[in-house]
Amino acid sequence: MAPMLANTYFFLMGLCIGSFLNVCIHRLPAGRSIVHPPSACTVCEAPIHWYDNIPLLSYLLLRGRCRGCRTAISVRYPIVELLTGLFALAVWLRFGWQIQTPIYFALIAALLVITFIDIDHRIIPDAISLPGIPIGFACSFLLPNLHWTESLLGIVIGGGSLLAVAWGYRLLTGKEGMGGGDIKMLAMLGAFIGWQGVLFTIMASSFIGTAVGVAVMIRMGKGMKLAVPFGPFLAIGAILYLFFGPQLIDWYLYGFLMP
Repeated sequence: MAPMLANTYFFLMGLCIGSFLNVCIHRLPAGRSIVHPPSACTVCEAPIHWYDNIPLLSYLLLRGRCRGCRTAISVRYPIVELLTGLFALAVWLRFGWQIQTPIYFALIAALLVITFIDIDHRIIPDAISLPGIPIGFACSFLLPNLHWTESLLGIVIGGGSLLAVAWGYRLLTGKEGMGGGDIKMLAMLGAFIGWQGVLFTIMASSFIGTAVGVAVMIRMGKGMKLAVPFGPFLAIGAILYLFFGPQLIDWYLYGFLMP
């Protein structure tokens, strides 16, 4: 397959999968089936025909509104489609025709769903994280750069580290500081990226989350009372590790700590 044709194929495939991810983001928090019934407008409940469900293009042609009732459609829908298309292309360009490509893309797709659900509802669905743990462990037997023992340690360290933080915070403050969803999500990530990836993800997500959280608190003037979902930052940290983990670790160890 010619490079340009392959790039186009993976991008378009990602757009189509992104359309399905939007269904998951909308329905999973409500406990609804992601395959039935067919997609419909959330306001007038008119069925969405295939020609109004073409990723990105339909949103632009309809000017972001339902064809029937003209209710505005959230810009999140084309954003998710575009992100999924770009990540599909990025994974293909990074790993090519290797077993990592479908596995890592499936993981990133799951992280996109988790991210937007956590932003909207402050929950991380067990329907993704719990099955993701054994699936990730099974994938460790296929991934050339991950041994099953590293995956198993990733599960234990990933879930255990956040569990310890949650318990410690509760003992010190008497309040819940981290939900169980974050713990199960990091255990799932550990299954896919191993204990090294878990440690990188914790550091990267904590740094990014702190920076963003402080900026948002200052802008909104709510101080330490503002609750910021942590799932999106865990997703960012894990994706950074998939693409740049070894390079960033080498830079930190040999370029920053030991100049």
